[in-house]
Amino acid sequence: MDMEYRRLGRSGLKVSAFSLGSWVTFHYQVDDSLAVECMKVAYDAGVNFFDNAEAYAQGRSEEIMGRALKKLGFPRDSYCVSSKVFWGGDLPTQRGLSRKHVHDACHAAMRRLDVDYLDLFFCHRPDHETPIEETVRAMGDLVRQGKVLYWGTSEWSADQIARAHGIAISLGVDPPTMEQPQYNMLHRERVEREYLQLYDDIGLGTTIWSPLASGILTGKYNQGVPDDSRLALPDYQWLRDQVLDEKGRENLEKVGRLQRVAEELDTSLAKLALAWCLRSTRVSTVILGASKVDQLRENLDALELLPRLSTEVLESIETILDNTPEPPATY
Repeated sequence: MDMEYRRLGRSGLKVSAFSLGSWVTFHYQVDDSLAVECMKVAYDAGVNFFDNAEAYAQGRSEEIMGRALKKLGFPRDSYCVSSKVFWGGDLPTQRGLSRKHVHDACHAAMRRLDVDYLDLFFCHRPDHETPIEETVRAMGDLVRQGKVLYWGTSEWSADQIARAHGIAISLGVDPPTMEQPQYNMLHRERVEREYLQLYDDIGLGTTIWSPLASGILTGKYNQGVPDDSRLALPDYQWLRDQVLDEKGRENLEKVGRLQRVAEELDTSLAKLALAWCLRSTRVSTVILGASKVDQLRENLDALELLPRLSTEVLESIETILDNTPEPPATY
């Protein structure tokens, strides 16, 4: 099935329905040669967006992606690449969203990725110690200088995004275009409820992460934590604890029931979970993470499942999940 392309919110940029990210995988599970192979498979399948961040493997993830892009030689006008700013180091000037760190992080990301500009640049988390106006002005400067084309946020509240947008309009600079929130069958509130007004009011786009809930929605953790999984990595003990706590065990019970729905459709649970994310018109792109080429190919094939998600199938899924967000209050 041909790749589907969706507008990034109200902007004119069209991004592939599936994109490829590097969180956890690049450096920790994916070396240079495998990165080249994965990115080529994704690109050949129509993926035109590659996601990264200064915090991923302390910048080494961006270096790997930069070397892969150089080796592959994709035309620069055929793909988009992103970075995120917040966690650049341990020193006070290397963290947060101050004008200085936003400026330094952008230039460092361009060097590591070996590109002349960033297509997308995200504020990786809200910074409660820096005035939003300072961050908005800094992002506006980077856009004006041609070093960033679109800027956005990641895991900001709706109020924070709306405030940043209003400040940008009042200053006459480019407002945030997109948000990168976690979104999957087990984590729905922000995308399906909190941001509802923003889609219509400011045309917010979303580049969602963790569509498989860090692998939970593949069924791989139903019988425990495999040694070669990301939950077994030393730096991700916090994620392992979430899977094994009481709420995590409840989610694994739901995953077992979702597996039967996937079997009835003659597909994998991973494909079902990915197609479920794509069913939402609020999702601009679903970021995939893969440590194996075969895994990436299988996930990309989930696009073929989308037309088969009938009303009946979706209702069965909702019954199992039992977590549909309440609609926002109206006054």
